Amino acid sequence: MRIAIVGPTYPYKGGGAQHTTELAHRLSALGHDVVIESWKAQYPGFLYPGMQTIAAPEGEPYPKTARRLDWRRPDGWYACGRRLRRADLVVFAVLSPVQVPAYLGILYGIAGKTRTIALCHNVLPHERKPYDRPLMKALLTRVDGVLAHSEQQAALARELTGTKVSVAAMAPHLPSTGAERSGQVHENLLFFGIVRPYKGLDLLLRALPEGVSLTVAGEFWGGLDDTRRLIDELGIRDRVELRLGYVAAEDVPGLFARADALVLPYRNATASQNVWLGHEHGVPVIATRVGALADHITDGVDGLLVEPDDVGQLREAIERLYADPVGLRSGVKSVDPAPFWSAYVSALLDA
Repeated sequence: MRIAIVGPTYPYKGGGAQHTTELAHRLSALGHDVVIESWKAQYPGFLYPGMQTIAAPEGEPYPKTARRLDWRRPDGWYACGRRLRRADLVVFAVLSPVQVPAYLGILYGIAGKTRTIALCHNVLPHERKPYDRPLMKALLTRVDGVLAHSEQQAALARELTGTKVSVAAMAPHLPSTGAERSGQVHENLLFFGIVRPYKGLDLLLRALPEGVSLTVAGEFWGGLDDTRRLIDELGIRDRVELRLGYVAAEDVPGLFARADALVLPYRNATASQNVWLGHEHGVPVIATRVGALADHITDGVDGLLVEPDDVGQLREAIERLYADPVGLRSGVKSVDPAPFWSAYVSALLDA
């Protein structure tokens, strides 16, 4: 089958770009003729308050990639659609409603000549704007199928479209880490990734027990002043390290090597790689029961689960970790991606 994936890939960074790349590799390995239609300019800088691209790939780049799409050139969107009429299937990787105008332009160029699927990492953003819902409705009503990463996200998609909506759990797309596992206790926790209000860093700061330090590593999407103010109010500045900015792949193992656990105190979530990322580096994960986070943690074996928005429970979980940190770490195992990807690709092609 001739398959085109439209979405970000290297040199764009982050989980969405890694997922697009890995999906192309997996489909190609099954014998499909796969191309990626990607971006040279995805959206204006003010819509993404962080570094959009990286200098070195975080995995093996996919060779059959074209980077011609530009948010400033609607004529290029239509031209892309005309090219994709030769495909048997076009998969739109949907990470944000900001992508929708370009995807609608591509669909206009396709003109119904081939099958199309919207692969939704998030049906709607965690922090929503008034235009998000109408944009996503416009896209989801114009494709032939929708693939969501959880039943909750699928239900949200069904509110927007009568198009068939399928569900497949997110498959692991982790870069090679070369991580070394250690039994040493560091009295240090890790909060990792883009810092946004829904991820609950403020809850973790309030829950941090005496004698335990915290490393916060990632880009801040607003709220840095509020975070620093809260750290000062709590009197924990000497125990909180803010490592600001995107964390390059080669720096990730070092961060996890000096962490006793990865903490994900999210208020809400869809699918995330971060539980698997923590386990890949040999550390247990403390997370809230939201989205798919709990699906990948065995409570008391390779991590601990708490209810969202509960500082008391979160503190108790951290204290429980340090009651036997080595014991909890011993239950951590790396994920085998093969069965996840087999199920994921089958669901995508069936959609």
